[in-house]
Amino acid sequence: MAAEQCHDRRRDAAPTLAEYPPFYGLQTLLGFRDKLRPRPTVSMQATVRPFFASAPNGRGTHQFRMAAFILLATTLLVSVAAYGLDYYTLDKIDRPHSPKHKLLKPGGRIGLPLGIVGFFLFLGLFLYPLRKRWAWLGKQGSSRHWLDVHVLLGSAAPLVIALHSSFKFNGLVGVAFWIMMAVGLSGIVGRYLYTQIPRNLTAAELSLHEAREMQEQLAKALEAQRLFSKAELSMLFRFPTPEQVQHMPLFLALGCMVGIDSVRPFHVAALRRRAMDARGTLTTLGGFLPAGNAELENVVEIARRKASLAKRILFLSRAQQVFQLWHVVHRPFSYSFAVLATVHVIVVMLFGLL
Repeated sequence: MAAEQCHDRRRDAAPTLAEYPPFYGLQTLLGFRDKLRPRPTVSMQATVRPFFASAPNGRGTHQFRMAAFILLATTLLVSVAAYGLDYYTLDKIDRPHSPKHKLLKPGGRIGLPLGIVGFFLFLGLFLYPLRKRWAWLGKQGSSRHWLDVHVLLGSAAPLVIALHSSFKFNGLVGVAFWIMMAVGLSGIVGRYLYTQIPRNLTAAELSLHEAREMQEQLAKALEAQRLFSKAELSMLFRFPTPEQVQHMPLFLALGCMVGIDSVRPFHVAALRRRAMDARGTLTTLGGFLPAGNAELENVVEIARRKASLAKRILFLSRAQQVFQLWHVVHRPFSYSFAVLATVHVIVVMLFGLL
């Protein structure tokens, strides 16, 4: 991507590849070749750790903010739900007689602010597609961070709106709510698909080439280690053949991708158990938690990353097809809910139904 005039492109790889977050870490592996041969164990430990380090651009701050928002939202939702549990379980006829009715009804002192918060959470969802069309906003932060916020808002908004409506989903409001639930669930699927493919076609072709080079370097790192045999590692690489993947129906391919990712933690745990005694197995909860052995964790992480990368390369074209289909479904639902939510707010404000 950055080589010119027959220069060695490896020295330019770090600043260039840093612009592609989904493949961050490739620059530390492009010079792996010379380090692996002299002393396998030492070089492996020396080079794997930088590769698995966190990406730059304030990722630690971003993760802290996300965790703070999740904690705040969870505290709010659980507190309101616990306080109003006896009210929400009442029949509609009995609710007006409850002492909590004035607080928790949609226009109550608690219900109304929840509706306002939910509406603004929903408006915040449109900042993510807006940044693609607004140059200034597009320069603020990274796409991955924006997508994380987008998914988080989309997950929180339906829950807040459910409390605002006091779990009454009738008429137009009910239609809008279930559309919003569909948008939220499809957003989670979209977030998963986003992690499987590059962001655009040009980047996909370049990144696919680099990803295959990265896969070769990871394979060499696994060959250098002495903890596990190829037979023991093979369970991480039980994939369909490329021909089978290409002939799969799209939804079957998506299910296969999810299935492979779901069983990988169990395979990783099995690897750890092979290298540990009974005490180590117990302290790591059967191998699901990291062990205290740095060399073991380095090898396990290399194997896990190689398996994940191999699966992404194998399913890349199918993931792109599913992602295109996902856009066809996700966007109309989002826009239709925007219309219904706006109509609801206007009606409430005009007719004083609060």
